[in-house]
Amino acid sequence: MKIAPQSRVLVTGAASGLGLALVHRLVERGCRVLATDVHADLPPALAALDVTYRTLDVTQDVDWASAHDWVVEEWDGLDHLFNNAGVAAGGRIELSELDQWQWIVDINLLGVVRGCRTFTPMLKAQGSGHIVNTASAAGLIHPARMSEYNAVKAGVVALSETLFHELKPFGVDVSVVCPTFFRTNLTDSLRGKDEASQRMAAKLIDRSTVSADDIAAVVLAGVEKGRHLILTDRRGKVAYAAKRFARPLYYRMMAQASTKMSQGD
Repeated sequence: MKIAPQSRVLVTGAASGLGLALVHRLVERGCRVLATDVHADLPPALAALDVTYRTLDVTQDVDWASAHDWVVEEWDGLDHLFNNAGVAAGGRIELSELDQWQWIVDINLLGVVRGCRTFTPMLKAQGSGHIVNTASAAGLIHPARMSEYNAVKAGVVALSETLFHELKPFGVDVSVVCPTFFRTNLTDSLRGKDEASQRMAAKLIDRSTVSADDIAAVVLAGVEKGRHLILTDRRGKVAYAAKRFARPLYYRMMAQASTKMSQGD
């Protein structure tokens, strides 16, 4: 779906990382942007941008209802919904406590579910719109020591494909974004008892040569081309292709990586 000037766009997790990069590029295109995040006050990163800011905690139904009412009153509809907000967690399964699982499920998976449920009736009624859900390459390929993160991102991939088929007859498109590691502040949200695994994840993120803006550019290009699955970088494309077409090789690669990790235990 074309992202035209004056398109009405809602972005969650808009104060940093990929969300902020998306907002920058959408504003450059002349879109009307409702930027949302958990902060009660306007985040400094958004202050200089021509956007409307609202507090939206994706785990809270009341916040979603408030955002929906604002969109109805101010815009009378929505063209693009970017369910982007998310957090990070990982580690060995025996060190991942259930409260950590519940935390990441509520934000990364049910936060997306809430966004889709809130705005799907509107998009179906107007016969147009595009939902863009941020998952991860971890939703397609599943490395060791990332059980909870892999599981919720795989859930977002499955949800997105389901809605892609379900909403197509109503003129509504659905895309799912699956990046690998890129430079972002996602490490700030890392939670859990497995400190060694967290240090490893932080290192991969910090050493990445890919920026959030690089990912945002690919995402918006993919949306405009009508792509359902948006793989944002070569590393993810190669890994996903290996899993699909060379499964024994993929398993060997994963086993080698897991063995290397365990040597530090």
